[in-house]
Amino acid sequence: MTQAPSQPSGSGQPSPGGRRPHVPVEAIRPHTYVDGVYSLVNPQCGTAKNGKHFLKGLIRDATGEVPIRQWTFDEAQLAEVARTGFVWIGGQAQEYNGQVQVIVDSIASVEVEVEDLARLMPSTRHDIAEMEAELRRILGSLTHPAMRELAEAYLSNEVLMSRVRQAPAAVSVHHAWIGGLLEHTLQLMRIAEVTLPLYPDLNRDIVLMGLFLHDLGKTTELTWERGFNYTMEGNLIGHTVKGVILLSAMAAKVGRESGHRLPQEALMVLQHIIVSHHGSLEFGATKVPSTPEAIFVAMLDNLDAKTMVSLHAAQRHRRIDPGQEFTERVWALDTRIYRPDPLNWDGLEPPPAGG
Repeated sequence: MTQAPSQPSGSGQPSPGGRRPHVPVEAIRPHTYVDGVYSLVNPQCGTAKNGKHFLKGLIRDATGEVPIRQWTFDEAQLAEVARTGFVWIGGQAQEYNGQVQVIVDSIASVEVEVEDLARLMPSTRHDIAEMEAELRRILGSLTHPAMRELAEAYLSNEVLMSRVRQAPAAVSVHHAWIGGLLEHTLQLMRIAEVTLPLYPDLNRDIVLMGLFLHDLGKTTELTWERGFNYTMEGNLIGHTVKGVILLSAMAAKVGRESGHRLPQEALMVLQHIIVSHHGSLEFGATKVPSTPEAIFVAMLDNLDAKTMVSLHAAQRHRRIDPGQEFTERVWALDTRIYRPDPLNWDGLEPPPAGG
């Protein structure tokens, strides 16, 4: 990243020889010229009031993400720009509504090496092996024999579990990082372990197994090897339907091989949790949650997802200067987020007493 020249340097394309230095997203500041390779997230072609097309999206690396805009853009180029999931950009960083964004002069899709992925894609800050061990411990505490056998059938499938360890929980909304699915699933199970004693009439086995299963279809819905995106299966089937298909196959296998057949009503309730966990039809649920356990799972899922979206938007680990107290509108929450912790005024003057 260098001070902005009046025009982008070179031909507007990444140089064929050598590697451009990578500036972490968290280090991008207003009034500097950004010139480097980043992961491209959710690129879209918008239409301005004057009818002209423009490019909008996010660039991301392991340290964060910032919005980009290119005000003059040929819609026919969108597929090529998004082709690899990674782009070289040249553009001017500026401040907009208290946040940094990059106004792009030039953009081109690029191929990246495997060793580049660690710095170009965000990853969980938690130890994956430790998270998996805790998840296995919780599932090992299930009491119904058939439910324990069902959990073990999933856990012993190394191909599946290797994807559980790696998968993001989403492309761009919540837990959108390597290991995000495991982190999100374990967090829900932790919350459930703490809160279930307050609701003794809920079936603990069904809740915990339902939480483990609810997003498991994302292991095939999403791809993360070359940036986060949807697979063909994800686009045509989706993770809830895939989760139900996988559950039906696993339950039948357990019934044949272990002698512990899950009651049909219990299987149906678990299937219902998977298809209803988005909470309402408008947010992608196939059915509205209609059992106490399904309602509990959907509420916990919403709690963790929205809380993480708000914390990710607030970025409280960064200094918050005057004028940066509110984010832009976060579409997943339909509001702007107030960023500061009011009892920790790092970067802000405290409000006047009684104000």
